[in-house]
Amino acid sequence: MNSPRIRIGDWFKTVDGDNLEVVAFDPDDGVVEVQFYDGTVEEYDMEDWESLEVKPIAPPEDWSGSYDLSKDDYGVDLDHPAGEIIPNPLDHLEDND
Repeated sequence: MNSPRIRIGDWFKTVDGDNLEVVAFDPDDGVVEVQFYDGTVEEYDMEDWESLEVKPIAPPEDWSGSYDLSKDDYGVDLDHPAGEIIPNPLDHLEDND
């Protein structure tokens, strides 16, 4: 079987439909470490990697799935601007009647 070239940062889809990213690769030891989209990290030897029958895919648009992040994890309310509202000093320029 001819498997795709393995490079760190590349994304693949397994025959089971799982998306994964290569996070480490040691060709000398024949070990591939991957992180699945849900955040699970697994290590495969080359024989097991071949048995996954992966196909290269483009990285997902929402990359945060593999990091298990939610809006709360950012530490800010993304629906509201950060910081205090600073008034524009020119807004009241003509108020000196």
